[in-house]
Amino acid sequence: MKLKELKENTEAVVKNLSGDSRFIGRITSIGLTPGCRISVIKNDKNRPILLYSRDTMISINRRECDGIEVEEVMA
Repeated sequence: MKLKELKENTEAVVKNLSGDSRFIGRITSIGLTPGCRISVIKNDKNRPILLYSRDTMISINRRECDGIEVEEVMA
């Protein structure tokens, strides 16, 4: 599933990144790499998604979320 499909207060693991080298470089430089665990803090329609990962709050715009494939983690 794509990152933007996750609901608030859910956890997931990044499975795959797809896009051009500039996108991949930027996303990996902020710590989102395959295998990384994330928590969705805020996911309001038409707004950037707010994540918590590796002791950091990260905001990602919805268009970029299309290039981030995740798998939800069941608690």
